[in-house]
Amino acid sequence: MQRKIPFVNPAKNYLLIKDEIDAAYNDVMSKGDLVDRGQLKSFEQNLAEFVGTKYAVGLNSGYDALHMSLRAAGVGPGDEVIVPAHTFVATCSAVVNAGAKPVLVDVAKDFNIDCGKIENAITGKTKAIMPVHLSGWMADMPKVMGMAKKYDLVVIEDACQSLGSSINGKGAGSWGLAGCWSFYPFKILGGYGDGGAITTNDADVALFARRMRYNGEDRDTGEYHGHGFTCLLDNLQAAFLDVKLRHLPDWIIRRKTIAERYRRGLSGIADLFLPHYDSPGFDHIYQNYTLRSKQGNEFSEYLKNNGIEVLTQFRKPYYRHEALKLEDRGFPETEAISCEVCSLPMNVEITDEEVEYVISVVRGFYGK
Repeated sequence: MQRKIPFVNPAKNYLLIKDEIDAAYNDVMSKGDLVDRGQLKSFEQNLAEFVGTKYAVGLNSGYDALHMSLRAAGVGPGDEVIVPAHTFVATCSAVVNAGAKPVLVDVAKDFNIDCGKIENAITGKTKAIMPVHLSGWMADMPKVMGMAKKYDLVVIEDACQSLGSSINGKGAGSWGLAGCWSFYPFKILGGYGDGGAITTNDADVALFARRMRYNGEDRDTGEYHGHGFTCLLDNLQAAFLDVKLRHLPDWIIRRKTIAERYRRGLSGIADLFLPHYDSPGFDHIYQNYTLRSKQGNEFSEYLKNNGIEVLTQFRKPYYRHEALKLEDRGFPETEAISCEVCSLPMNVEITDEEVEYVISVVRGFYGK
């Protein structure tokens, strides 16, 4: 019987903390605390403390966090926003749906925006930069913030894949005007359904998001402050996320241990580029263990055929989808990454023996 190594295993993760999750469920349901109650406020407070900001606002998804942050920053028609060419489409779509124009910039070897190419993309219409911290590794925020200061630009961090990462001790999501988070089930802090949040040190941004997430209404006064949206983080999901957040520091340690096991087992294979970067002060928390294989689909299909579930995001760059009507200005690194990218199973549920099996299959593909 063939082995099956899932990319993530939510059911097994639930069993690790079943008593705490069940207690949170019973607390919410027995009180009838379904919408905008104490559990949400508790999670927001604890998330802000974890990230290192004054405020956190729970929303319905990571996309809502991006979209709301852009609107809070005053981004709209006539504005341009710099985004990386290699990321999930939601980053770019949030800009479009705020009425602005996304201007794409190629990425570097670490999958994040190439800071050396940002300046050439800045025009008189540029209003903001939206760096993305992919797979648990942050974009070079000291350089991004320096560029933003030079040109008086807003910075909104798409930190959806990097909760707990930092540079010189300063957490992802605490550098720009706003940090944006996703709690989609496969994220490092995943709910049992979708969810998201904004973190910020700006009281006006937090107030704007709290009002606009609930149809523009100030819940304390009943006054409407604009045509808003319906994108409040579900109270039950907030209770579950609050439980998981308490475990996150230990789970990050486990992920780093798994990543080190992968590194030891896979180093020295010439056609593999592993996600271990030499940047002092940068902390990788391994939301994903995303490597590059020169054999591309042949490599990833071999792993799948041997029972290993992998992700190959994104084989087709989002700007190549004609319906999105985006400008392809030439992004050679993104094109190369798209042909080679592959993420190995990375989760706190996986056993050391399963990790060793993944390593053996990879080495078998390369005849090692």
